[in-house]
Amino acid sequence: MYERRIKRLKPMLVSFSGLDGSGKTTQIAHARDVLVCRGRRVTLLAFWDDVVVGKSYREQFVHRVYGSEKGVGSPERPVERQDKNVRAWYLTIVRHVLYLTDAINLRRVIHRAWRRGADVILFDRYVYDELANLPLDNRLSQGFVHFVDRMVPRPNLALLLDADPEAARARKPEYPLEFMRKCRRAYFNLAQLLGNLTIIPPLPLTEARHEVEVALIRKIQSGPGEQPQLDFTPAA
Repeated sequence: MYERRIKRLKPMLVSFSGLDGSGKTTQIAHARDVLVCRGRRVTLLAFWDDVVVGKSYREQFVHRVYGSEKGVGSPERPVERQDKNVRAWYLTIVRHVLYLTDAINLRRVIHRAWRRGADVILFDRYVYDELANLPLDNRLSQGFVHFVDRMVPRPNLALLLDADPEAARARKPEYPLEFMRKCRRAYFNLAQLLGNLTIIPPLPLTEARHEVEVALIRKIQSGPGEQPQLDFTPAA
């Protein structure tokens, strides 16, 4: 005897990427409100907290070895971070290994959120924010980026919040300005490599929020591109 089981649609994935201080937290909160008002069951995940493997060990390493300060910088109390801005060759090799591990875990995290009934999964950062920290002018790193992109679920809407490095650093003074400029270029290089990032230009808050909302609603109306599937499996 066979039981007819209808699989639910996979959730819509929406990711927010960008420089520290680009306004991700504000835009994510607004996006969540827009989705909830439309009756969507939203799960919010922070890539660093919910996906990254061995987070505490990685934090301890940069604090002890490189003297990286803890916390998030503010205009009143800047901090000196020493983590992703340290570009030693051996750390680049380690990053490739760690980012691959994170990508594998990302698949598990998304599947778990889907099993718990999420209609939409919002990501505060995505694996893209890690890949942007690699030397993207290197062919091996470019190949690695494409490999990871193929193995992880591609967001239905991947938003890259562009920001002026000086303005972003004024909001979160954690990294040197020159490094922030390099990060911005890296994000644009990654967007060109992958071809699926929607760039929100550095606009005033209200205008940027409108751009995000328009992109989100357009994606909701077009649908996630998935069709319900019928699973005919033997009844237990």
